[in-house]
Amino acid sequence: MNLDSGGLSPARHGQLQRLRWTAFSVVGLAFVLSFFHRFAPAAIASDLRDAFQIQSAALGGLAASYFYIYTLMQIPTGVLADTLGPRRIVAAGGIIAGLGSMLFGLADSFGLATAGRLLVGLGVSVTFIALLKLNAAWFNERHFGTLTGLTILLGNLGAVLAASPLAWALGYASWRDIFVVVGLLSLILAGLSWWLVRDDPARIGLPSLRELDGKQAHPAHDGHWYDGLLQVAGNRATWPGFFVNIGVSGTLFAFAGLWAVPFLTQGHAMDRTAATAHTSLLLAAFAVGALFLGTLSDRLGRRKPVIIVSCGLYLICWLPLLLGWQLRPGWSHALFVLMGAGAAGFTLTWACAKEVNRHALSGMATSLVNTGAFLGAAILQPLVGWAIDRAAGGAGMPLTLAEHQVGIAVLFGFALFGWLAGFALRETYCRYATDAA
Repeated sequence: MNLDSGGLSPARHGQLQRLRWTAFSVVGLAFVLSFFHRFAPAAIASDLRDAFQIQSAALGGLAASYFYIYTLMQIPTGVLADTLGPRRIVAAGGIIAGLGSMLFGLADSFGLATAGRLLVGLGVSVTFIALLKLNAAWFNERHFGTLTGLTILLGNLGAVLAASPLAWALGYASWRDIFVVVGLLSLILAGLSWWLVRDDPARIGLPSLRELDGKQAHPAHDGHWYDGLLQVAGNRATWPGFFVNIGVSGTLFAFAGLWAVPFLTQGHAMDRTAATAHTSLLLAAFAVGALFLGTLSDRLGRRKPVIIVSCGLYLICWLPLLLGWQLRPGWSHALFVLMGAGAAGFTLTWACAKEVNRHALSGMATSLVNTGAFLGAAILQPLVGWAIDRAAGGAGMPLTLAEHQVGIAVLFGFALFGWLAGFALRETYCRYATDAA
């Protein structure tokens, strides 16, 4: 990736390169853990049912408790990223997430497990917006789509680890031990964030990336943070991305994060290893697709067509699941790959949100749009469980394919809504609206 930083001495250029990639790597690893927590319940769904003696709706509520607090924290995170800075909030979040993960692993009751999952959601809720803020500060604007894709690729290592590798690890350790270890890793990353990460080049006396590019630096927000938030929320061009995220991101997170494995094991008689292999492919394709689509968008200089086409592909991939087609090995794997790659289109909505608002408010803009993703997942995980329970009529386990299809119908409806919302996006041509003006 060609990252311009001309006009600096070799020593200062080396310092810039070292600090930008240190910030990306350390906070990126924290983002990996946030994805692991997001998708791990799918692999341990049966273990959680047995440990706490719960049914589908309660299982959905336990998994979604992460998303409840994550959703509520998105706009406050944007405000904190724009005011306190990424370094402080990532360090604090890592401590909270670490303690929450250990509580979840040690919980001896459903209530304590839910409290631990809430703390995890609270702690990791800051990592993504903080990382986008760091990317905007340390990298050139014309690479933002590519950097966002690289960020998603990195984060999805955690999602992949939460599928087949987690299923493999469960053969050697209990799910409780695994979450205690993950909690300790969170605490270590919190310390590294405080020690090594810097919020922007100005903190160490370096010029901004825009200044190195021969442009005037973006002006700072000189009003109260509340005024900035009102500006972002009052901008109609911000909101379509929010609704794309509710439909596309929300269904992906709800399905891959909980319902995919039960759907495949109970509805299609796969064992847990085969089912988690499908979710691993889904999430790996999503990760690679995010990087590919981000780079493609930057090179084309367009956002909207890429979002509409890719999310349309994602929507089509729900039809075989909705219609109950037999999932034969090979083509079922290809279906999940296409589904993950298509879903990656929603990641460009963060770039759209940033570009239709002022740079100084980029944290708030991306956080508002990102709220839709977790609001969608928070609604859908228990809603799908409720729909399945209603279809089963209290018949108990195992559930049939027809009963799972009722939940799939809910997910398909939300995915359709998200794709349609993409047509209302404003094309930014990969630059800030203020620059275009």
